[in-house]
Amino acid sequence: MLVTGGGRGIGAATARLAAKRGYRVCVNYRADERAAHQLAEQLGHNAIAVQGDVAIEADVVRLFKTVDDKLGHLDVLVNNAGIVDRSSRVENLSAERIQRMLAVNVTGSFLCAREAVKRMSTKHGGNGGAIVNVSSAAAKLGSPGDYVDYAASKAAIETFTVGLAKEVGGEGIRVNCVRPGVIRTDIHLVSGDPSRVERIGGAAPLGRPGEPEEVARAILFLASDEASYTTGSVLDVTGGR
Repeated sequence: MLVTGGGRGIGAATARLAAKRGYRVCVNYRADERAAHQLAEQLGHNAIAVQGDVAIEADVVRLFKTVDDKLGHLDVLVNNAGIVDRSSRVENLSAERIQRMLAVNVTGSFLCAREAVKRMSTKHGGNGGAIVNVSSAAAKLGSPGDYVDYAASKAAIETFTVGLAKEVGGEGIRVNCVRPGVIRTDIHLVSGDPSRVERIGGAAPLGRPGEPEEVARAILFLASDEASYTTGSVLDVTGGR
């Protein structure tokens, strides 16, 4: 299993659970080398940490080549890497911010899925596999006044999930998506509102934010044979929002 953005938060929780369930795991990271390598060491000899910015094509190609060389056959890709930014109205967004948001959150997922399909597809001699994309409740809520650009990027991921699932379903590849709500991870600190997680998460019908492990369990389910007849689906892990 390759988990992009796997050094912290939902990605790290997914890597931990995957290792417990017997997967060889690649923890991809862009900048936080220490966290990623510490995690890989904790997971044992069947885990590696590999640097790479998913928005850069050459990095993605190198990342997958490293997985080929060090872990062997790829069974599961988790497109988890993503960024957010400070809360802002659309009228104040810079082109640079929008371009970076889409480059990481959308283009990065496309590039990683491209490389995964080349390895998994029976059309290319592969044995099949599963791709799990990570969206956000923002995709359906829009995040007005916070980050409409982030919400739009995640909505793109959901459409991408449906389209790719239909494209490669006959080639042994299932493609699904998890849509987390407000989860207790460091990504929310970027918004500039330290109370955001408890304030918004507490408004969910379940009355609390989610934990990374709760999203990880959904990801591992969609990656597993227990979801063998599920593809093109978006699974809410939102506490009812």
